[in-house]
Amino acid sequence: MRLQGERVLVTGGAGFIGRHLCKALAANGASVVALDREGHGAEGAEEILGDLRTIDLGSVLHGCGAVFHLAASADVRVAEDHPREVFEDNVLATARLLDGMHDAGVTRLGFTSTSTVYGEAAVIPTPEDHERLAPISVYGASKLAAEGLVHGYAANRELAAVVWRFANVVGGGATHGVVPDFVRKLRANPAELEILGADPGTRKSYVHVDDIVAGMLRSWETVDRGVETFNLGSEDAITVREVADAVCGAMGLPGVAYRWTGGVDGGGWKGDVRTMRLAVEKLKARGWRPHHRSAGAVLAAAKAIAES
Repeated sequence: MRLQGERVLVTGGAGFIGRHLCKALAANGASVVALDREGHGAEGAEEILGDLRTIDLGSVLHGCGAVFHLAASADVRVAEDHPREVFEDNVLATARLLDGMHDAGVTRLGFTSTSTVYGEAAVIPTPEDHERLAPISVYGASKLAAEGLVHGYAANRELAAVVWRFANVVGGGATHGVVPDFVRKLRANPAELEILGADPGTRKSYVHVDDIVAGMLRSWETVDRGVETFNLGSEDAITVREVADAVCGAMGLPGVAYRWTGGVDGGGWKGDVRTMRLAVEKLKARGWRPHHRSAGAVLAAAKAIAES
């Protein structure tokens, strides 16, 4: 699917990943429209402030040839406390967008999903065709429901779509997640770091946002019909203790005392997957591979956040 000379809409364009994607799309010759309900900062894009659930999509989609749908409530812990809000943001908003695309004649979609759709996967690294999708969080369930909508629309209407299932994405500009959380805590108290969970913590894959964007663009080039799903992650996984070690190293803080606060069912919080690593061979066969391993991605992200 082409980008050069194309007008594309990025929902959630002012968010962490959205800002990086908008910049890359513009660099690849696309005319980018960034829709976001909070703030600005989508470099190289025309910015529209609005809520995907209520905005007039006809005017937003006018002239667009494709949509990259990143807008979502993405905090797993918040989702457990506010499930209806997450359902509206992640499922109803996606259905409304798909209807709006159909009405506007937009037939190409990129949709960002999550590794949490696999739940506690029986196979690690987990491939895209893992036979059992059983999320253990409201957030994961909402993303899986949205994936189902994409497949349903593609089967019955003219729609070519790419679905990306992300590992934990880190990088400069991130505002939530374990890396910015650790940076904030260490700024407040460089001698001690409070860590949710039990030592050594869960083991997960962390992928740098630059690798994510490169993978999104590479896979977009290879799909022209139907729906294809790609995992995007690093090629290893690390524990929470290793994440803490990398963040402390990035901030030049040796000898920090770790204070573990306990967790739920082997994870940090209710709905937290204990082990996650994605198989990425499918996209590697299309010419992409991650440049960072998990610890390197965390280190680079922590340095960028700490210096900002």
